[in-house]
Amino acid sequence: MEFVFLDALSIPGNPAKPNDDAWGQTNTAAVVFDGATNLGEPLLPGDSDAAWLARFGARRLMAHCHDCDDAAEALRRALADAEKSFTGLRRRVPKENYEHPYASMMFVRAANSHVDALWFGDCGAFVKRPNDKVEIIGEAFDKRAAEASRVSMLARAKGLAPAAGINRPEFMSALRAARNTVNTEKGGWLFGPHAHAAEHARGAKVDVPPGTVMLLASDGFLALASDYGLYDADSLVAAAEKTGLESLGAELRAIEATDPDGMKYPRFKKSDDATAGLLRLS
Repeated sequence: MEFVFLDALSIPGNPAKPNDDAWGQTNTAAVVFDGATNLGEPLLPGDSDAAWLARFGARRLMAHCHDCDDAAEALRRALADAEKSFTGLRRRVPKENYEHPYASMMFVRAANSHVDALWFGDCGAFVKRPNDKVEIIGEAFDKRAAEASRVSMLARAKGLAPAAGINRPEFMSALRAARNTVNTEKGGWLFGPHAHAAEHARGAKVDVPPGTVMLLASDGFLALASDYGLYDADSLVAAAEKTGLESLGAELRAIEATDPDGMKYPRFKKSDDATAGLLRLS
């Protein structure tokens, strides 16, 4: 079974800043990465440590899909590559965990009669089998609801609008404290320069007949359904097939422009990087 590419979109939340998302695809695998916004000074050359990790991860993961037949092994190798390259490129050893780059990820690989899915964080996959309802793979909706609640509480405590900016000093200490627990037993697990994170990826074996359509997306794109309620899972996939991802990207930015401070839809930034890919199994 193979993937047929239908459409893809990746747009920055702020055109003046790097897009920390990344998309990768072969005829049997696809991945979306959502780099976590840097919370300190950059340790790597280039425009953004988060963007480096997302792009590097997408390239290496797709490359390893040619090297091995197992999705979990491809992920282990890509994470080991990230650890080795980050160690070699960084300007100094990170003083705290939050200085490492991290990314959410949704990775799918086609097999004979199913798709293996592995993920970290709040990227998601929508699976539309012929004549069936959409199945949601991942935890994007639950994590987005928790994030919105956290943003609201922190903004109220600091007397700021939710979308005042993730790098505001009033928010930074709380965000760094949370980031310091990532990829440890005290916190959640993300794609990062830590080879041992491979053992903590979430996974699922997804049965997919030929003709199944899959939409992979970062949380910035999924906000159309998870945060803003313009779509549910079924109507979002239908719209992606009918009108295309570029049109949905325009809708996403239009609704965010009506709520720039995040008062109606609580979030740390007016707009997040948004990436999505649409595939059909053949």
